[in-house]
Amino acid sequence: MCKARKAVKVPFPSLLTLTHMIVVGVPGHTGPPDPAPPTGPHSTTSVNPVHTPPAWNRLGLPPELLGPLLARWAEPHRSYHGPLHLAAVLAHIETLKDHATTPDLVVLAAYYHDAVHLGRPDDEEASAHLAEQELTWHLPTEAVDEVVRLVLVTKDHRTTGDDPNGEVLCDADLAVLGSTETAYDAYTAAVRAEYSHVSDADFRVGRSQVLRDLLGLRSLFRTPRARALWEERARANLKRELARLREAGLRPGG
Repeated sequence: MCKARKAVKVPFPSLLTLTHMIVVGVPGHTGPPDPAPPTGPHSTTSVNPVHTPPAWNRLGLPPELLGPLLARWAEPHRSYHGPLHLAAVLAHIETLKDHATTPDLVVLAAYYHDAVHLGRPDDEEASAHLAEQELTWHLPTEAVDEVVRLVLVTKDHRTTGDDPNGEVLCDADLAVLGSTETAYDAYTAAVRAEYSHVSDADFRVGRSQVLRDLLGLRSLFRTPRARALWEERARANLKRELARLREAGLRPGG
């Protein structure tokens, strides 16, 4: 059996409270959340493993797993793929959960999908391996396999055949593309910061290709609700960013 691990200090303002509100419901809130995560400084707060999210409890997972997992999300090098992104993805899963076949496993996959984030091509594989290692002791094999599969789907956000769970997770992960212009610009700045080791010219080339590939898709989102909520604004954001990157490349020294 795995030894229980102690809760740790995590630099994030009450993430567990946020996730509880996301799943249970925010008093006075109606309609889907804005696709972009909130912005603002982090504060240091202790994670109380007793107050675990409802999906965590329904799956019978030990609360001791949660603190160290959230600590990974709060690593200081994460500008975008941090606690606020996780909270946003969980909110979008709540919006889209009726499309999923096992929404609790989609929620669990969200917690692990960027658990390892070093800016390397094998981050998703490493995250999936972490999920397998930690969950094998606590869930049936079929459930662990599904979480691992879902984490790997987020590598290229491509679903095949009949995959409601994968569609919900991918749409929740990409919902930020349908943010307001201000929120989308904050997202792109945070992504650029995570790749600060890459030259401007190389980043423009790589990012532009990603944007062109996305715009070439018949639909950015797979679930009907996500398409209705975010598709139009997402395409406008992608086109605007691509135009901005082209303009920057045409400048002297660009």
